[in-house]
Amino acid sequence: QVQLVESGGGLAQAGGSLRLSCAASGFRLDYYAIGWFRQAPGKEREGVLCISYTSRSTNYADSVKGRFTISRDNAENTVYLQMNSLKPEDTAIYYCAARSLYCSDSVSRFDTWGQGTQVTVSS
Repeated sequence: QVQLVESGGGLAQAGGSLRLSCAASGFRLDYYAIGWFRQAPGKEREGVLCISYTSRSTNYADSVKGRFTISRDNAENTVYLQMNSLKPEDTAIYYCAARSLYCSDSVSRFDTWGQGTQVTVSS
């Protein structure tokens, strides 16, 4: 069964850090781009960061520049989202999603989605 599983979410204080993981099962991530997206209550899903199969990263959200980084470990079949200097406005459900090779600006072009992990940042 092809699936992505996010983990690492939880409760953090403002200024703190969390690292989210996106683990693939049923397929290899080597030739896939992986994007991280988030959705806060009452808001549309927005892109955060994406990493291509060549490990080139694309930033979708100005609000996370300098605070969040994305990386991949193909040997572990996992992509990570390191979140530092967290702010209450980062509170959301975070999803990872896969598409072939390269990142895309369009959410609809990502084929496989995880179930999401909740991140809550307290002030």
